[in-house]
Amino acid sequence: MAKAQSIPQAIRRAAKSWPEKTWLDFSGERLTFREVDLATNRLARGLAAQGVAKGDRVCSMLDNHPDLVLLWIALAKLGAISVPINTAFRGEFLRHQVADSGAAVIVSDADFIERFVAVEDGIPEARLLIHRGNIMIAPSRLQSVLFVSLYSDDDAPIDNEVAPSDLTLLLYTSGTTGPSKGCMVSHNYICNMGWQSNRHIGITHDDVYWTPCPLFHMGAAGGTIGTLQTGTTMSIYPRFSLSGFWPEIERSGATVVMILSSMLNFVADAPDSEASKRCYGQIRTIHGVPFSTSLQARWKERFGVRNAGAVGYGMTEVCSITLTKLDEPAPPGASGQRFEDFDVEVVDDVDRVLPQGEVGEVVVRPRNPDVMYQGYWRRPEATIETHRNLWFHTGDIGRFDKNGFFYFVDRKKDYLRRGGENISSYEMEVAFRAHPDIEDVAVHAVRFQSAEDEVKVTAILRSGASVSAEMLCRWSIERLPAFAVPRYIEFRAFLPRNGVGRVLKYQLRDEGVTKATWDRNQSELRPVSKHRPKTEAK
Repeated sequence: MAKAQSIPQAIRRAAKSWPEKTWLDFSGERLTFREVDLATNRLARGLAAQGVAKGDRVCSMLDNHPDLVLLWIALAKLGAISVPINTAFRGEFLRHQVADSGAAVIVSDADFIERFVAVEDGIPEARLLIHRGNIMIAPSRLQSVLFVSLYSDDDAPIDNEVAPSDLTLLLYTSGTTGPSKGCMVSHNYICNMGWQSNRHIGITHDDVYWTPCPLFHMGAAGGTIGTLQTGTTMSIYPRFSLSGFWPEIERSGATVVMILSSMLNFVADAPDSEASKRCYGQIRTIHGVPFSTSLQARWKERFGVRNAGAVGYGMTEVCSITLTKLDEPAPPGASGQRFEDFDVEVVDDVDRVLPQGEVGEVVVRPRNPDVMYQGYWRRPEATIETHRNLWFHTGDIGRFDKNGFFYFVDRKKDYLRRGGENISSYEMEVAFRAHPDIEDVAVHAVRFQSAEDEVKVTAILRSGASVSAEMLCRWSIERLPAFAVPRYIEFRAFLPRNGVGRVLKYQLRDEGVTKATWDRNQSELRPVSKHRPKTEAK
């Protein structure tokens, strides 16, 4: 583990060590380490003038843009806590995170303002809405301020003591067994994550790290801090575009690339272009998940990439707890090995450590301070529940082989994952129960061995209801993130339950697509089913 560090300490060191080197490159809009340091001093003073202080939560819904990074660092300098929200969220998904965090301040792109206005009555602690760009509709209760007007003329250093153990982020989990929970992430957690990433990938000062992944996700946040620590240029693209991939790689001079999910396949399957030919061998390392062995081989052969692979195994609460070294071979299906920051074991139902090769629940505990989350925000009972016998219980099932390689087997909890996004079945069910024709509903995965999971809604209709599956799907499009809109819908007379009334989702998953199941991909709605939340495949 590297020396404990806060984000303000990291930016001060970088600005002193490499003042004129480009740190952030957003499609050609460049900022040096020194420029970022000074700009965030000015922004921090403007936020303080609006009443933002140490410990305050500030929600943000922003597309990839320099302002998102500047906001995070400015808040870190004040000791405030950033709460980045997925830009696909709306309705209950959005309201829950703002209300649960208790944020008094919201920062949003103008395009998303209507979503906050729609849930304004459900976020009582919010008082200030800071917007990027001019807005057409203003909230009735919240004070509105233009983002650019926040910058002070004073760029002197911020005199505020921020410890490595202080919180810098609330990152909400998928909430697959209840409302999504805010993981309390410290400065040192995210800084240590950056060091992990750098060591795993082998990032150097001379690299250019490129990603189109949204900055509200953990991986992109860790990569941002990692490049800050090594003085590496980080090139961030607004969103993935297949036609723009190789021209952007060429323009930026990228040597290390992080892309996720279907993006890896899109590029590997696309025809050669003049730009891809010119860039042959330019990318030294590419990483992402999922990244099969055969797909890694295609990247190496087609594009001259030397190192390709998946990062490892982890989650928001504990970051990466096993890592794969890209320059060392690993068995097919393995997700890396243990490393020095954590003790990781596989246990049985009474927390006895199982022998190598046996399958059980994955548990973990830190070997160094402030390298994992500090608990769930405002949920002490949930925090205690996951920490039994001095271990954090992941709720995941896995095994270690005789050489110490880890293999993920399954998730114990009901979860859905689609388009690279975790989906809360609980919040989905809250949304569908709001439809006047729905009596009860279960949202669950339909699993395929050769592809990503698909979302299925199994519902009971109220007496006299006239809604069809297609009508219900159309209704959900306006109320759900694009990646959460279900592919399958089935109406039933009842849902299978256990003795205490809990829906047997495992049974619904096993039954999968029945004869009575409506499939969106076989309907007129198929064009909207391309669940690539930040993808423009051209």
